Amino acid sequence: MNIPANLKYSNDHEWVRVEGNEAYIGITDFAQSQLGDIVFVDVPTVGETLAQNEVFGSIEAVKTVSDAFLPVGGEVLELNAALENDPALVNKDPYGEGWIIKIRMTDAAELDTLLSAEDYAKLIG
Repeated sequence: MNIPANLKYSNDHEWVRVEGNEAYIGITDFAQSQLGDIVFVDVPTVGETLAQNEVFGSIEAVKTVSDAFLPVGGEVLELNAALENDPALVNKDPYGEGWIIKIRMTDAAELDTLLSAEDYAKLIG
């Protein structure tokens, strides 16, 4: 299972990559493997400011739909446009081309509440 050390992780299986006061968010390799083939990513919250742990969208796989939670609060700036044509990028490259949203964080201190790669590995066993 791929768990990059440079990212932070939530208990809900989202990851965060910070760049200044902005952050890219996606779902982990573990999460995409549990969901199966992803066929649609819905993010109706672009332009909204949401709190940590609020639902920012949903991920639809062949057999299920799963909510996606914001690991840190902020303004949803952008949906990864590439997912509109190829939602399976989340399966193929969950930490790279398969990122889901970009946000402007409202409180970077919330990052301290997230898991390190080592702690996330323990969570998923």
